[in-house]
Amino acid sequence: MWKKGDCFHRVGFIHNLYTRGGDFPIEPEDEDQSEFMDIYFNVHLVSDSTGETLNAVMRAACAQFEDVSPLEHNYYLVRSERQLERVLREIEGAPGVVLYTISDENLRRELEAKCRKIGAPTLPVIDPAVDVLSRYLGLSSQHRVAGQYHLDANYFERIEAINYTLAHDDGAGVADLKQADVVLVGVSRTSKTPTCVYLANRGVKAANVPLVPGVDPPAVLLGPDAPLVVGLKIMPDRLTQIRRHRLLSLSESPETEYADEEAVKREIVQANRLFIRQKWRTIDISRRSVEETAAAILNIIAEHRRT
Repeated sequence: MWKKGDCFHRVGFIHNLYTRGGDFPIEPEDEDQSEFMDIYFNVHLVSDSTGETLNAVMRAACAQFEDVSPLEHNYYLVRSERQLERVLREIEGAPGVVLYTISDENLRRELEAKCRKIGAPTLPVIDPAVDVLSRYLGLSSQHRVAGQYHLDANYFERIEAINYTLAHDDGAGVADLKQADVVLVGVSRTSKTPTCVYLANRGVKAANVPLVPGVDPPAVLLGPDAPLVVGLKIMPDRLTQIRRHRLLSLSESPETEYADEEAVKREIVQANRLFIRQKWRTIDISRRSVEETAAAILNIIAEHRRT
């Protein structure tokens, strides 16, 4: 059984909460006070590989709840009974939800049995997808550890894309921009570099070129045989805010033309006119995460390749 305060903790006003097995936590009596609290709870991520799948699933699931903050306990490359024993001791010491991706059947059974004993709910996160594919294909899965990380052609293409992207960041390597799958252009602080790095990890050769007031973009982007170019747009007030925070983080004064509201507006107007003149596809990144921007760009790349 879980003990008092083991799994759920509210911060703000302090309340002692009781849980029983897999029950939900008892809510505070004062509803007004509860509006100022976050729920903290333990999530154990147990993987026989890198744990990337677990982290992505856990964060996507938690994003569906407001005022929820998971306390992550990460255990990677768990491939032996000795390693699993250490993990189980950690879970027993801080009970919570257990998400896992483990291929070895013996280790899976041991993990499930121990978690049932202490009342910790478990979820093998890729099993539903594997089961659907198995039924559809009429095949049995191979239970391969880190099967998605084999050193095949796709792996080396991804490494090549990462190398290309790093060599073509912030306007570098203009001479061979035509080799890019996509070139991102935009004014300063429009998340060009992190978006390119994310795309590179998806196997996309992504370059980026900053738009600087008074400086023409590289000619290679303006001709009829230019590579695919995507312009990153942003609202002036949002960009001003981002730039001011950037300057403050560098212990510099935000009272400069770089973060001046009127100057920023002029800069964005010039960039938008360039996008229209060149008929480049654009994405407004004002309220998008890097992942959402990259997903939109991947759709544009797929559409471009079909034409």
